[in-house]
Amino acid sequence: SSTMPPKKGGKDSKIPSKAPAKKKEGGGKAKKKKWSKGKVRDKLNNLVLFDQATYDKLYKEVPSYKLITPSVVSERLKIRGSLARSALKELHSKGLIKLIEKHRSQYIYTRVTKAEDE
Repeated sequence: SSTMPPKKGGKDSKIPSKAPAKKKEGGGKAKKKKWSKGKVRDKLNNLVLFDQATYDKLYKEVPSYKLITPSVVSERLKIRGSLARSALKELHSKGLIKLIEKHRSQYIYTRVTKAEDE
């Protein structure tokens, strides 16, 4: 018998009913939907302040990127977004990179090209 035994208290209490084997069901209804835990992102252990190695890397690599935004820099150098922002401001003030678009939330830079037609 694939259906559950009728719910009687006394007689067939020796026969274990099928309910406890499965995870909580609402009475005898269809299997209850379990919520997935959702995607778990790994914690980004990004640097809050520059160490010397990262700072050197910033000056060496970033000016050669075609697209330079805080998010790209933060991703590649494993630094905080806020740190990336201030770093790019510094590079820009020293003339190592060129500002294309300035928005309140996203600054977009590019490398300084020889011919200023890009």
